[in-house]
Amino acid sequence: MPTVDVIGIDGQKVGEVALADDVFAARIHVPAMHQVVVAYLAAQRQGTHSTKTRGEVRGGGRKPWRQKHTGRARHGSIRSPLWIKGGVIHGPKPRSYDQKVNKKVKRLAIKSALSLKVKENKLILVEGIETMSPKTKDMCAFLANAQAQAKPLIVIHESLPSIYMAARNIPGTRVLHVDSINVYEILNHEHLILTKGAAQRLEEVYSA
Repeated sequence: MPTVDVIGIDGQKVGEVALADDVFAARIHVPAMHQVVVAYLAAQRQGTHSTKTRGEVRGGGRKPWRQKHTGRARHGSIRSPLWIKGGVIHGPKPRSYDQKVNKKVKRLAIKSALSLKVKENKLILVEGIETMSPKTKDMCAFLANAQAQAKPLIVIHESLPSIYMAARNIPGTRVLHVDSINVYEILNHEHLILTKGAAQRLEEVYSA
């Protein structure tokens, strides 16, 4: 059972918390994390790209010249893909890039990502962050005291507009509600900062 230090907003240790083994000390399954991240990034694509085929391009209804006896190649339309301003062969059309990922794979991936942060000593528990003012300098001071200035992800368990405001102007810093946490965001950030309530929520949701 991994034990993680709990710090206050001043960066000082205020206690320790033993985290659940099946969530924060699970076997790290790299293929599951890869599959979920690829599916997440694919789902971000709008898929609104579109090109016109030769049947959709305006014009080209008349045969440009007769079939024989001109000395030129035979053509039936100036909107053939061979012509400038012609249609596009096998061009992109609107589509969905969503990929299906099984629920068990998603759970395995999120537990693997959380366990990886614990293993790398990049997971921090914080207490009292709800009392922080919505000032960027206060958030910068907290991150400096926590030694988590390099691209931190702050996960909260309740609506805290002041935390969003304090962190929004700090490059690389992001604040997420615990219900919106995902594997990509965990892996894409260097440090993972959880409130105690967020850690409890993760244990409730992902415990076997």
